[in-house]
Amino acid sequence: MAVDYAVIVLYLAGMLGMGWWGMRRTRSTSDFLVAGRRLGPAMYSGTMAAIVLGGASTIGGVGLGYRYGLSGAWLVFSIGFGLLALSVLFAARISRLRVYTVSQMLDLRYGGSSGLVSGIVMWAYTLMLAVTSTIAYATIFDVIFGLDRWVAIVLGGTIVVCYSTLGGMWSITLTDMVQFVVKTIGVLLLLLPIAVVKAGGFGALRSELPDGYFSPMSIGAQTVFTYVLIYSFGMLIGQDIWQRVFTARNDRVARLGGTAAGVYCLAYAVAGAVIGTAAKVLYPKLGSADDAFATIVKDALPIGVKGLVLAAALSAVMSTSSGALIACATVADQDIWQRLRGTVSPSGDGERHDEVKGNRVFIVLMGAAVIVIAILLNNVVEALTVAYNLLVGGLLVPILGGLVWKRGTGTGALAAVGTGGLTVLALMTAKGILANEPIYYGLLASLVAYVAVSLATKPTDAAVLDAWRRRLAGEAVPEPAVTGA
Repeated sequence: MAVDYAVIVLYLAGMLGMGWWGMRRTRSTSDFLVAGRRLGPAMYSGTMAAIVLGGASTIGGVGLGYRYGLSGAWLVFSIGFGLLALSVLFAARISRLRVYTVSQMLDLRYGGSSGLVSGIVMWAYTLMLAVTSTIAYATIFDVIFGLDRWVAIVLGGTIVVCYSTLGGMWSITLTDMVQFVVKTIGVLLLLLPIAVVKAGGFGALRSELPDGYFSPMSIGAQTVFTYVLIYSFGMLIGQDIWQRVFTARNDRVARLGGTAAGVYCLAYAVAGAVIGTAAKVLYPKLGSADDAFATIVKDALPIGVKGLVLAAALSAVMSTSSGALIACATVADQDIWQRLRGTVSPSGDGERHDEVKGNRVFIVLMGAAVIVIAILLNNVVEALTVAYNLLVGGLLVPILGGLVWKRGTGTGALAAVGTGGLTVLALMTAKGILANEPIYYGLLASLVAYVAVSLATKPTDAAVLDAWRRRLAGEAVPEPAVTGA
C-alpha cells in the first residue's frame, strides 16, 4: 500500500498547494466569492461538474447500482437533468444579475422584503450539505489509513477549510479542476472498465444477475419521481450551484459550459450504476450496498491505480464539501450578518474595510462548525433529506416564480417560504424524515400561498420591476430602495 499512500498524500498536498496559488489571485470580494466572474468554458464546465458530483454521486451511486442495477443511475441522472435545466433555461439570466447569493436575487426581484428569511433557510441547507459531505471523509480515510471516524473528519475537514480560506473561490476552482480530472481518470477511465472486466464482461453480468438489474425502472417509479423532485429542482435553486454560475465570464459560458457539465453527469450516472452492478457479481453478499465502492477498489484494483481511484473518491467529496462551505460562509456573511448590521446593498455591491479578511473569517467559523457537527452527527441520509426538503419546499416556488411570473410579490414570496417550510417540517415530524409526503405537500402549499398572497397584495413597485428587467438584460442600473430586511 506504500505506493497508494504516496498517491493520496501527494494529492492532499497538491490541494493545499492549489489553495496557496489561489490566494495570490484573490484581491477583492468578487475574487474571493465568485473567482472574479471570469471563468472560461473549460474551467467552468469542469468545476461545475466537480461540485455537483460528490460523495453521494460516487459512493452512493455505486451503492445504488449494487442494490438496483442500471436503474440505480437515477439519483445522479436527476442531478444531471437539474443542471441541464438550469443551464439551458436560467443560467444566462442568473449570470447577468451579478450578485453573490440567491437571497440577493430575491431582494432585487421583490424589493428587499424576503432576503433575510430566505437567507436563513439557505444557510441551513448549505450548512447541512457541508456537514454531510464532511462526514464522508470518515469512510474514505478509514479505507485508506484505518483512521478513527473523528480523526478522519477533522483531517479531511481541516484540509478543505485551509485551502478554501486561503484563496476562496479561486482556490476552490483550481482544486475542483484538478478533482474533475482525477475523477474522470479514476472512475470513468480506470474503475469502470476494470470492474466490468473483473466481473467477466457484460455477458457475465446478464447471466449472473436477475433481469431486474437491467430494467430502467426497477428502482421504482415513485423513487424516480422523488429524486427528480428533490435533486433536479434542488439544482435549480441551491446557493452552492448558483455561486458557480456567478463565476462564469458571461452568460454564454454559463449556458454552454453548464450544459456540457450536465451531459458529463449523465455519463457519470451510468458509470456508477455499471460499477455497482459489476460489484454485485463479484461480491454478492456485502453487508451494506454502500460498501461496494470501497470493496471493489480495495480488492479489484492494482497497486497505484487503487490510490488514484481512492483519490478520485476523495476528490468527489472534497469538491462538494468546499463548494458547500464557501456557499454557507457567503450566505452567513452576506445574507445574515451584513443584513443585521445594515452594511450591504441588496445586490451584494456593498464594500467593507478589509473585505477579504472578513470573508476568510466566515470560512473559518463555518468550517469549524461543520467539523464539530459532522463529528456529532451519525445519520447522513436524514440530514441531507432535511436540507433538501427545506430548500425545495421553502425556496423553489418564490425563486422560480420571481424568474417567470411578474405578478409575484415580496409578501407572496415570504408566505411561500414560511408555508412551504413549515409544512415540510410538520410532515417530516408526523410521517418521518425519509417519507415522500413532506416534499410533495410542502411544494403544493408553497405554490398555493405564493399565488394567492401575490394576487391579494399590491403588485411589486414598477421601479423595482424595471430595475430587475434591466439587470436581467445585463445593464448596470442603480439599486432600488430596500423596503425592509
